[in-house]
Amino acid sequence: MKNKILWFLFVSNMAWAQTKTLHPESYLKIVEAYHPVARQAQIGIKKSDAQILQARGAFDPVLRHYIASKTLDGTSYYQYNAPELSIPTWYGIEVNSGIENLQGNRLDPSQTTGQTSYIGIQIPLAKNLLMDKRRAALQQAKLMNQMAFAEQRVVLNQLFLDAMEAYWHWLKCFQVLKITGQNLEAAKRRVEFVKRSLELGDRPAVDTLEASTQLMYMENQNLAKTLDYENATLQLSAYLWQENNVPSNLPKEVIPAEIWGDYSLFSNFDLSLNSILEKVDAFHPELQAYQFKIAGLNVEKKLKFQSLLPKIDLEYNHLMKEKSSSYSGALLANNYRFGIKFELPLRLSSGRGEYQSAKLKIEEETILLSQKKQQIQIKINSYFNQFQNLKKQIQTQEKAVTSYVALTKAEESKFSQGESSLFLINSREIKALEAAEKLLDLKAYLFKTVYALQASAGLLI
Repeated sequence: MKNKILWFLFVSNMAWAQTKTLHPESYLKIVEAYHPVARQAQIGIKKSDAQILQARGAFDPVLRHYIASKTLDGTSYYQYNAPELSIPTWYGIEVNSGIENLQGNRLDPSQTTGQTSYIGIQIPLAKNLLMDKRRAALQQAKLMNQMAFAEQRVVLNQLFLDAMEAYWHWLKCFQVLKITGQNLEAAKRRVEFVKRSLELGDRPAVDTLEASTQLMYMENQNLAKTLDYENATLQLSAYLWQENNVPSNLPKEVIPAEIWGDYSLFSNFDLSLNSILEKVDAFHPELQAYQFKIAGLNVEKKLKFQSLLPKIDLEYNHLMKEKSSSYSGALLANNYRFGIKFELPLRLSSGRGEYQSAKLKIEEETILLSQKKQQIQIKINSYFNQFQNLKKQIQTQEKAVTSYVALTKAEESKFSQGESSLFLINSREIKALEAAEKLLDLKAYLFKTVYALQASAGLLI
């Protein structure tokens, strides 16, 4: 179990055995496959599938069997046996068929003794004809299933964004640590150089103090950046899980991939503002969730409208006595049971209130949808402006780093010729270090912004 995370990295990155690097794409595969949040989102979809199955149950055929008898003082009043099969259909029509067997000495004259079979139909003529609770429940369950997929994308978008922010921070801390390590080695070499020069009488003793002070500064910088990197590794490990909900710590020998200049990572991303804004309406999961919710409320409104209609139910059964199957040729001529039920509340207060409430819910969600759409568009524009600005800042900062490094080397050259001082070299070196760290901050910020731009448009997953 301990090495499962390493094996997953190996199979998702063919260069793993040679480099022991964690590429962002491999990292995201691990997050998507094993992170508890991602797995919980999948459970939400399975729950909505179960709700659809539950709603379909209202359309399952039903087999009933009623048996009753009464005997008092030795007299058999009745013995009743009635199996029935009822088949509901999508359009509110219900087909039923059954057998009634009635025997006894004290029966109602309107009842038919012996065995009678029937096949019949029940039809709503007004209320529940176009929509009823069964159809509404199934339609809403399907919409909730689609909404569950949209909500899963919302969750995964945010999870991937948070995970990638941790990755870029880890990569930046690693590269800052590498730079401070290189500066630390340079400071050590400078101390040795100054000591040899002092022994030869080429440098004053104060230069050893200056070089040693710079070395201590670089050692402290290296310790601080080591701590930053270790903490960043812990933050990254929070997104790495194994099977059976077991958390995993990233092995110390694993390092981030060197990808600052690899903009091919963005090849699958849409970085055109107009194109992104066009895709928002069709693909953004939060907007889709609102749209599915509104669609579900429209189904509810149709159901509530049925409360404004009179209830007129028609029932017709064709009867057959024992094994006879005679049919007169006319529905209401012979051997039938027929009924019509009419019901209408005189003020329709409940129906009007429910229907008005359903319309207000739709209006409320439509307003929220418009507000959410505006918020998303503002966020997308903000991230896009930030993306464009960061590219320019990085270009400027790269030139600044090149200049600071050149000044440091020039100062070192002058120092070797006795024309400069360690104070100036140290000042140049600190400035170069600060500029390099600032450049890494900007690059990490750029990568975070690109992923945030995709997540804000709902396109990250």
